[in-house]
Amino acid sequence: MSLTYVIKEGVSGFRRTRLASITSIVALTIAVLLVGLMARFGYNGYEVVQTMKESIEVEVFLLDIDSGRTDRIAADLQSYPIVTETEYVSKDKAEEIFREEFGAEGESLADLNFLPASYRLHLTPDANAKEIREMVAEVEQFQGVDEVVFNQELLETLEERLELLTMAGIGIGLFILFTAIVLVFNTIRLTIYAKRNIIRTMKLVGATNGFIRRPFLLEGLIQGAIAAAIANGLHWLLFHLVIPYYIPQFGVLSWPMGEWYYLTGGMVLLSLIMGLWGSRWAARKFISQTAIG
Repeated sequence: MSLTYVIKEGVSGFRRTRLASITSIVALTIAVLLVGLMARFGYNGYEVVQTMKESIEVEVFLLDIDSGRTDRIAADLQSYPIVTETEYVSKDKAEEIFREEFGAEGESLADLNFLPASYRLHLTPDANAKEIREMVAEVEQFQGVDEVVFNQELLETLEERLELLTMAGIGIGLFILFTAIVLVFNTIRLTIYAKRNIIRTMKLVGATNGFIRRPFLLEGLIQGAIAAAIANGLHWLLFHLVIPYYIPQFGVLSWPMGEWYYLTGGMVLLSLIMGLWGSRWAARKFISQTAIG
């Protein structure tokens, strides 16, 4: 009997405050859709930055040393956690690379024996500028090492831009979500106000606050579920029809974690939580006040 009552009253709230409910659902839809879009664009931006970071190499130039010392340097370099691979470039290989890169000008140089041998270090994607600087400072002290070179400025710029975009995305996302929750809060508040006389009567016959709150919580969940369905539908339309037609290069953006259901499930869960949170906030605040009145 109580379950039937909760469902009936939860759905009836839409009829009593139709305009407010529609406004709340629209706000939730926009909020969840924007967060989903930000998550997808942000994830792909993160992937681009990681790919660019992987292309940054540390090059360790060696003095004229014997093979034994060269092998010991390789072992020491490989011992660093941020180093995934050490690639040895001999003098002959360095000469070959020089001639390929400089073409006719390189071919005109008969003797390129001045080019040193080196190690190219491939690093983990999560290696940051501070860790690389610390490693470079230590490697420069190795016996037999002449110079260590890496594009520090590019790496620091990438990290700064990624941090800025992350903080901006989090800030905007939280603002959007808070706005949507406030609208759900106001919708449930209006519903409670419309039923204030019924709530007082229920209190007189012994109904608990928890029992009275349930229909309003259900109403918030229903709003969240409707908004999630609409937001995911719009997301699919945007990335399968609209964006590929007008901006083809954005139509191939990958899904976070490589699968569609992670983001879709996250959007559904987020919408339900916001609907429940907003309704619970309003119900806890105004039902007790109505009871006192």
